[in-house]
Amino acid sequence: MLVHREWWRRGPDADASGMVAEGPDADASGMVAEGLFHKVDFTMSQDTQRFAATIGFFDGVHQGHRFLLGQLQEAAAGRGLKSLVVTFDRHPREVVQSGWRPQLLTTLEEKTELLWQTGVDQVVVLPFDESLAALTARQFMSDVLVSRFHVALLLAGYDNRFGHGRTETFDDYVAYGHELGMEVVCARPLLTDGEADGAFSSSLVRRLLTAGDVTRAAECLGRCYTISGQVVHGEHKGHGLGFPTANLLPGDSRKLIPARGCYAVEAWLADGTRHRGMTNIGTRPTFQGVRQTLETHLFDFSEDIYGQPLTLGFVARLRDEQKFPSQDALSAQLSRDRQAAEKILGGEK
Repeated sequence: MLVHREWWRRGPDADASGMVAEGPDADASGMVAEGLFHKVDFTMSQDTQRFAATIGFFDGVHQGHRFLLGQLQEAAAGRGLKSLVVTFDRHPREVVQSGWRPQLLTTLEEKTELLWQTGVDQVVVLPFDESLAALTARQFMSDVLVSRFHVALLLAGYDNRFGHGRTETFDDYVAYGHELGMEVVCARPLLTDGEADGAFSSSLVRRLLTAGDVTRAAECLGRCYTISGQVVHGEHKGHGLGFPTANLLPGDSRKLIPARGCYAVEAWLADGTRHRGMTNIGTRPTFQGVRQTLETHLFDFSEDIYGQPLTLGFVARLRDEQKFPSQDALSAQLSRDRQAAEKILGGEK
């Protein structure tokens, strides 16, 4: 049974544009158009290398994910296999649940880069569509993992379920693996302190960010939560207050935006330089605003960066969004916010 003609992975042999290959399966996600992936057909290759694999969406590539991938690399090395991460170009619920919209911790580009940084041997991105969603767990294991990717060991996440309807259990996976000549092992979870569910999860990170707790979210992620986009023109209210801001338009509208409020941030410009700053997320109630914006004041910085890419790393939350009685009161609070942010971020760029 042929499920897909083409599979994609981020390729190290991309040319200067980043493009390695194009294919008819490019879709609205821009996965191929962005030039991030290289078309590979394991069945057409003469390479008989076998793999230890794990499957998941891996949104955020948080500490729990990295703990799982460490176990994968250890299991692969102990069996003379290469390590393989199988992930998807979109959240499966976007396909199986009409109208559902994700709140992503990482874009597809960010996720694949973070997965590669873990040191695994291969990262494969599967276009998740109706035909893939229709496969049972056994069909996926047989037609995709074994026939396509030569998987000899499947490391299943401790709470991961796959296959149509997600009705099959780990014991079913083990039985199918026995029939297919594939070893199936359950991974150990990385437990957190003080959490009811006891383990790291993308859902936990989303809850923390939605509550504005970017510090604890960073602990779960192993890095600051980031949002990237383009600097666009706003209403220039910050200039009149003595705090000019860069108005960020996120590059992916599905990316989760932390709770409204003021944050201490680190910012990276197109040239790779890092700057300290503070970001306000909200509707600017002092000015009777209605549209939510992400406005960042970069400390000791005055260059024109309109139209340029900007990445924000959220370090700590300073306060809730507030409506002030006057612009002078707002300006005085912004001065206090800067002092608090500088104390958190330190004095160096």
